[in-house]
Amino acid sequence: MTDKSKKQPKKDDTPAIPAEDLQLQIDQLTEALQRERADATNIRRRHDAEMTGLRTRVKATVIEDLLPVIDNFERALKHVPEDLKDNDYVKGVQGVVKQFEKALADMGVERIKTVGEPFDPALHEAVSMEEGDGDQEIVSEELQAGYHVNGDVIRHAMVRVKTQ
Repeated sequence: MTDKSKKQPKKDDTPAIPAEDLQLQIDQLTEALQRERADATNIRRRHDAEMTGLRTRVKATVIEDLLPVIDNFERALKHVPEDLKDNDYVKGVQGVVKQFEKALADMGVERIKTVGEPFDPALHEAVSMEEGDGDQEIVSEELQAGYHVNGDVIRHAMVRVKTQ
């Protein structure tokens, strides 16, 4: 065997970098990586919040479109003649209304409390005002139900207000 067959270590032509410079580069790259990770986390968090908001807006829009249906069912049930109150057809319509209300509740939709509650312009829309002997405004009658989901009002309750 000749000496040529033995591999000799290759000589490194790159200049030696001082340890302080290497540590500085490592620190800079570490900081850059941490910033990128924080940015990615913030983007993910912002995306999740936007998606949640979008779902809520879509749900509210669909519910808003369906509310007139339940309003009409409720109006029809208020005007059922006394002799038809126990009719199977009327009971079926009442069942549909209850099923609709349960479906809304399952989606997180709640009816806004009205009669006997203090008037709140964030929840109630006053149609008329009756003067009373007090200075506190109380909802005396509900003309149209209002609904909210996750604290966001879908439709204000249309009410009459009386001071007590």
